[in-house]
Parts: sequence; structure tokens; C-alpha cells
Amino acid sequence: MPARLDPSGGKGKRLKQAKEEAVVEIDQYRMQRDKEFRLKQSKTMGSQSNLSDEMEEQTLGKIQELNGHYNKCMESVMKQLLSMVCDMKPEIHVNYRATE
Repeated sequence: MPARLDPSGGKGKRLKQAKEEAVVEIDQYRMQRDKEFRLKQSKTMGSQSNLSDEMEEQTLGKIQELNGHYNKCMESVMKQLLSMVCDMKPEIHVNYRATE
């Protein structure tokens, strides 16, 4: 008997079923990879936010330290500056030549 094309589409049904199974398998794989990606992303973002918090804490500590140094030294620096400006000693410049 010669091979006939099955009008009921037996081969077509098998191809359609294989295609559907492949689509399901691809969707499952895609969901698994998506889940892994989101997990890695959350770990990375979490570590970045921890670094950000740590940097913020260090920055605030440094600002407090600098403010402390400023407050400690400000009065003595102001006294030095005022003494330099207010305690003038009039002198003739070395390049001055009196012309008469």
C-alpha cells in the first residue's frame, strides 16, 4: 500500500502537540531564568544600598569631625586675623625714595 496523506491530520496533530510542548517548555525556562535574574538583581541592589548607607554614615561622621575642628579653632584664628589687621605698625617701604 502506498503511503497516503492522512486527511484527519495525524502528523499535523503530532506537530501541533510538539509545538505546544516546546512553547510550554520555553515558558518554564524563561520563568526560571527571570526568577534567577531578579534574585541576582535584588542581591546586587541590596549590596549597593548597604554601600550607600555606609557612605552616608561616613560622610556625616566626617562633617561632624570638621565642624568640631572649625568650632575649636575659629576663635584663635579670628584673634590672629584681627591682631594682624588692627595692630598696624606704620613703616616706610624699602623702595621709597624721598624727592625734594
